[in-house]
Amino acid sequence: MKPRLLTSCLLFVVGLFIYSGCGNATNQGALNTSSAAEKVYVAPGEHDEFYAFLSGGFSGQLSVYGLPSARLLKIIPVFAVDGEKGYGFNEETKPMLNSSYGFIPWDDAHHPELSQTNGVPDGRYVFINGNNTPRVAKIDLSVFETTEIIEIPNSGGNHSSPFTTENSEYVVAGTRFSVPIPQEDVAIDSYKDNFKGALTFIGLDDEGHMDINFQVLVPGYDYDLAHSGKGKSHGWMFFTTYNTEESHTLKEVNASQNDKDFIAAVNWKKAEEYLAEGKAKDFPTSYLINRYDETTHTATSITRNSVKVLIPEECPGLIYYLPTPKSPHGVDVDPTGEYIVGNGKLSADLTVHSFDKMIAAIENESFEGEVDGIPILKFEDVVAGTVASGGLGPLHTEFDAEGNAYTTFFISSEVVKWKVGTWEVLDRAPCYYSVGHLMIPGGDSRQPWGKYLVAMNKITKDRYLPTGPEMNHSAQLFDISGDKMELLLDFPTVGEPHYAQGIAADVVKANSKKIYPINENEHPHVIRQEADARVVREGDVVRIYMTSIRSHFTPDNIEGIKVGDKVYIHLTNLEQDWDTPHGVSVLGANNAELLVMPGQTETLYWEPTKPGVYPFYCTDFCSALHQEMQGYIRVSGRGSNVELSWSVGE
Repeated sequence: MKPRLLTSCLLFVVGLFIYSGCGNATNQGALNTSSAAEKVYVAPGEHDEFYAFLSGGFSGQLSVYGLPSARLLKIIPVFAVDGEKGYGFNEETKPMLNSSYGFIPWDDAHHPELSQTNGVPDGRYVFINGNNTPRVAKIDLSVFETTEIIEIPNSGGNHSSPFTTENSEYVVAGTRFSVPIPQEDVAIDSYKDNFKGALTFIGLDDEGHMDINFQVLVPGYDYDLAHSGKGKSHGWMFFTTYNTEESHTLKEVNASQNDKDFIAAVNWKKAEEYLAEGKAKDFPTSYLINRYDETTHTATSITRNSVKVLIPEECPGLIYYLPTPKSPHGVDVDPTGEYIVGNGKLSADLTVHSFDKMIAAIENESFEGEVDGIPILKFEDVVAGTVASGGLGPLHTEFDAEGNAYTTFFISSEVVKWKVGTWEVLDRAPCYYSVGHLMIPGGDSRQPWGKYLVAMNKITKDRYLPTGPEMNHSAQLFDISGDKMELLLDFPTVGEPHYAQGIAADVVKANSKKIYPINENEHPHVIRQEADARVVREGDVVRIYMTSIRSHFTPDNIEGIKVGDKVYIHLTNLEQDWDTPHGVSVLGANNAELLVMPGQTETLYWEPTKPGVYPFYCTDFCSALHQEMQGYIRVSGRGSNVELSWSVGE
């Protein structure tokens, strides 16, 4: 069959399954609406039981929901500029979006991952990847703000990222698109000769700062997703791969020729031994680390010019390939660390690998070949079992605390519950429609909280009121506390959520910061009292040192600014009360507002282009006299002799 005809047939079959899945929309007779409503109801003034962190996909952001209510609590700006919070617009956060390619105000954010201690989410950080320009971000959950972004060199498409090890020793980032390493101008059809992949291990120091500890140079496949070992398999990281054909065109056909692709099992403890022995090579490169300091309230960029690379041929025992049915997507490890679920997304069965069998196969040298010094283990020697006829298009698996697993099947639009160890299908629930990832709070950890499951669906269609050709993606909340899954709620999501993480609210909220103590503010342009407010000219640079407090700015009348001046408004919020931010915006400023938390300092940059009197005002409703919280800046012509002056009151 010709490739294009084969592709058309595949699409037709997939379309039939999607269509039949959508047809399930009217089959909801089993839904007990009264019971479901009670289970998701959170009374006014009460708190949700869990935080849920959903990736924003093409929005570049991370959204925070409460479960079970599914109330949207916050959108955290990460890789994309955000006018609401001034992120990427104010002078303090602009460096967060720097890269070796320049200032990049967007990315495709796929996989949030919580930091862990002893294999359990600890509520300190949540990490998320930038897929387009390879980056990993760290969000500090004491403030729910992005505090660090690291760029990943030698990578193209940072998809199998940023999955953490059991004690957050490492955050990993596997390349989706293999590229020439180092990058060079070569013919695309020289792929098999010139393209390689890199698996990146990012370490965290004692202060939580990220840097690249090492990379592993691997064959030029596509590395899709990852999860770390836990318990007995602690010390290993598992990555799915596809395109073992090393195709560079029409991959929907040419990257699905082999019966098996691989799970790459990396022994990172062995990698540490090789690093200590000096086996790593220094590869010249360039990447940035952008760090936001919570005391100076300012981000800075650090440039690195090399990275340590381990080459498998020179490091025996570093990495092994486990054959798995072709075109796998997710790879998931059960709470015991024994079972590794990795399966072909074109399959109807679900393949489960055994860690113990993998170790035995390695010890017995049960290999069926090697690639670039990486031994390929025999498939039959590493498989633990198969969940037969689970569904169509298996993608992702998570676990509850009762020894059960839950897998999404994209083509048949359903979540299937099965028993770990016996491989018996226990239950199945339709999703609306085309489910991708799923999330159970703690479901990828050693101690899942269980109770709820969130299915993240790619198609919405008739689930909500129509909003034109595009509709928000849909998430569905299931109760999994009983033998049967019960659909409780649909809720729309921000962007396209690819993955989510859930954590008990009590683990996080006790450490949530309410204010920034103003006496600890070390911003270079902070002022801590109204008496220090002033305007300073240094040539054509004008700095306005301004304070805000309910319900006025100091100063609120400023004159002597000229067309072409470079104006910096350094605004310090003097409030020391929880949930009282102040904003500021200026008519005609080619910028976003500032949104300044209590005790914080932020800077708005403005180059006035026309003479006039420009009002500014507080953009965040703060008091009964919020409307009166405003002021004026007089801008005169370039050659004006208007004296620089400022005031508040008479």
